[in-house]
Amino acid sequence: MILTVTPNTTVDLTLFVNGFVKDRTMRTTSNVYSMGGKPTDASWILGEIGIPSLAIGFAAGSIGEKIKSMLTARGVQTDFIPVGGESRINTVIVDTADHTMSTITTSTLLIQPAHMDALLQRYERALKDASCVVTGGTLPRDVPPSIYTTYIALAKQHKVPVIFDAQGDNLAAGLLSQPDFVKPNRYELAGLVGYDINTLEDAYRAGCTLVERYHTTPIITLDSDGALAVLSDRAYYLPPIKVDVVSAAGAGDAMLAGLAASLDRHQPIEEGLRLGVAAATAVLLMPGTADCRRADVERFLPQVKILPYPLS
Repeated sequence: MILTVTPNTTVDLTLFVNGFVKDRTMRTTSNVYSMGGKPTDASWILGEIGIPSLAIGFAAGSIGEKIKSMLTARGVQTDFIPVGGESRINTVIVDTADHTMSTITTSTLLIQPAHMDALLQRYERALKDASCVVTGGTLPRDVPPSIYTTYIALAKQHKVPVIFDAQGDNLAAGLLSQPDFVKPNRYELAGLVGYDINTLEDAYRAGCTLVERYHTTPIITLDSDGALAVLSDRAYYLPPIKVDVVSAAGAGDAMLAGLAASLDRHQPIEEGLRLGVAAATAVLLMPGTADCRRADVERFLPQVKILPYPLS
């Protein structure tokens, strides 16, 4: 079974406003609750398309209970460690006037060393039945980035492939253990390699650096420019499918779900990329973070193009 490990799962409250103005009271045109936290988003998407997974991490308070109930309703198994404080709510503000999106996040989990030990034990137990691991995201206060170094190394010891997605110090720490796949966006990748990712060639050059330095396979998501997969012996460009975007929140996390599904089914990576792009496109049509409809995913699958890179 697919195992997703998210130390800092959230509930996202997405608010749609038509023209955000500071120092004024505004009414939303609509709002929606959805899942947040990169690996848990993958479980959320997998549940919608009928692929089982087990989601673990930390959870607290009424928001933690809401996280578990939302996942369970989608057919996702959960085994979260109860901790102090309250699980996060991210407030996502989508301005439909200028097509911008901003996120305000809170940090409220209270993690003790005993909680860290409990999650580690639960993780090691779950690895025995895992077909692959998806891990990453932000970390609660007092949880060090080295948690990703440890978790990825343990999965590799169990010969379980790992898909990793994080940023900054968390990304750097996880890469030390050489995850099988890493899924940075252009900004996360730029922070790692030290230069802006403005073109496909920039992304390819940076991806090759990750392959050589960390022996990983980077799948680089590039917003409206699509995605680029850099393997040790080849590369693929995945152009975007054109749709009217409602919200892009969580679209990149759909690639995590696609890759995990292909590993779970013992399929070639190309099938994971195909499903990832189809699911990401379906997410763009929905107002909630990482939300999608199975029918949309199936509709977009035949439209996905996987092109050898460099393009001829």
